[in-house]
Amino acid sequence: MLREDTVSDLRLISYLAPSLPEGLFVAVATRIAEATGLTTSLRFQIRTSAPPPGEVDPFSSGEADIGFLCSPGYVWMTDLRPPAVRLLAAAPVFDDPRTEGRPVYFSDVVVAQASPAIRFEDLRGGTWAFNDPCSWSGYLNLLVRLRDVGGTPFFRALRESGSHLQSVRLIATGKVDGAAVDSNALAVLRRREPSLASRLRVLESWGPHPIQPIVVSSRLPSALADRIAASLCSMHLDEHPAKVLHSFGVLRFAPVADEEYVGERAALRSWLGEQQAAVYEPGCIQAPSWGSPGRYPRHSESEDSAARHAR
Repeated sequence: MLREDTVSDLRLISYLAPSLPEGLFVAVATRIAEATGLTTSLRFQIRTSAPPPGEVDPFSSGEADIGFLCSPGYVWMTDLRPPAVRLLAAAPVFDDPRTEGRPVYFSDVVVAQASPAIRFEDLRGGTWAFNDPCSWSGYLNLLVRLRDVGGTPFFRALRESGSHLQSVRLIATGKVDGAAVDSNALAVLRRREPSLASRLRVLESWGPHPIQPIVVSSRLPSALADRIAASLCSMHLDEHPAKVLHSFGVLRFAPVADEEYVGERAALRSWLGEQQAAVYEPGCIQAPSWGSPGRYPRHSESEDSAARHAR
C-alpha cells in the first residue's frame, strides 16, 4: 500500500456509461478532486461493465486508482491473490421509491408496449438483448432467473447490445423481444426520452440488488479512501453538488459494506466454477447446468472504448 504523501494524482475509470450518464461520474470526480486536493482524471471504458475475469485489470496493472463498475467485477477482483481492489464505503442512493432509501437497484424486464407477454415465461422462444456478459443486471442475473424457470434452450437468440440504452432501443424498434435493464438507466431514459419510454413497459422486476460498487485500488492508502468516502457521503449537504446529483436521479451517497454483496459473490463463484467445464463456440454462448440460456446464435454490437478527462 502506498503512503498518502506519495499520491500525487487519482486516476478514475467508469465502466457504467453510457447506461448511466457520463456527467454523473464527472460530478463525482470533481467532488473527489476538491476533497483531496489531488489532480483527478476520468476515463470511460464502454466495452464491458466491469473488467472481464481472466484479463489483466487496470487496478492490478497500476493504471487506475478508483473505479465505477458492476458488482461481478468487484467480486472477481477481490478474489484475486492479492486482491486488486477493495470497496469504497460510499454508494449512490437513487430516487426510485422501491429502494426505500437504500443503495440498491433492480433489473427491470422490459418489453414493447404492444408485446403480448404478461410474464417472463411468455418470452420463451423469443429473442433477448443483453448489454454485456460482465453485467449483473443485464446478463448474469438472467442466468439466475432461467435456473428458476427451467427448460433450455429458453430463447431462440441472444443479442449483445453493448449498453442498456441500446438494449432498450432494440426492443422499441422490434429487433428483440425483451431485455433486463438497470432500473436506474431506465429511469434516466424515461426522463430524457419520454417518447421512447412510452413505447415500452416493464414486465417484471428482479431484485433488489446491491448498487454497482465504487472500488479503490488495494494500493490506495486507507486514510485517503476513507476521506473520499466521507466526502461523497456528505455531497448532498452542499447545495450545488446536491442539485447536480438530483439531475441524475441520485438523492445522496450512503455507507456500504462488503457484506451487502454476499449473495452476488456466492452466485458468481458457483457460476464460474461450472463455466470452467463449459465450451465456448464462436458466435455462441454456452453456460450449461446453471440455468443458462444454453447455446444461442449471438450477435454483438461493436463499440470502441472512449477516454475523457475531468479535473
